[in-house]
Amino acid sequence: MTVVSVSMPEELLERIDTFSEEHGYTGRSEVIREAARNLLGEFEDRRLEDRDLMAVVTVLFEYETTSVEERMMQLRHEHEGLVASNFHSHVGEHHCMELFVLEGTLEEVSAFVGKIRATRDTLTVDYSVTPVDGFDPASGLGPLSGHSDPEDGESASDAADDAGHGH
Repeated sequence: MTVVSVSMPEELLERIDTFSEEHGYTGRSEVIREAARNLLGEFEDRRLEDRDLMAVVTVLFEYETTSVEERMMQLRHEHEGLVASNFHSHVGEHHCMELFVLEGTLEEVSAFVGKIRATRDTLTVDYSVTPVDGFDPASGLGPLSGHSDPEDGESASDAADDAGHGH
């Protein structure tokens, strides 16, 4: 197995170690491998391929971080065929929330969420994906959802840069 060096804040490393111990993992490497498999597999649900999808993406960031708000506006314009609606709201005194409603394919939604995750200084990225073409609740295919929570200044773009790519 190849050994990889990854930079991360000390607090995140401590959380990984605690999680590993509490959940019976053999160590932090096993936790990181599972997290990577889960992240890479998020948009590989074959039941969603070649379907018309609706997605809701929620981004939280600090109020003073205007670069995130500017990037959200830029993404909305770059993907105007995908973004059906967009809503900005202030949350408390120090945070903003950006909500996107998307209509498109799995590939388009995945690429959009990846670009948001790669935006420096986002605090959380949450999303859910639901097929809108012939959706049958009895089939067991409910919304696909995910969550991203960059830790202590480590943005999704920092993590992508450390992995050798930014998407």
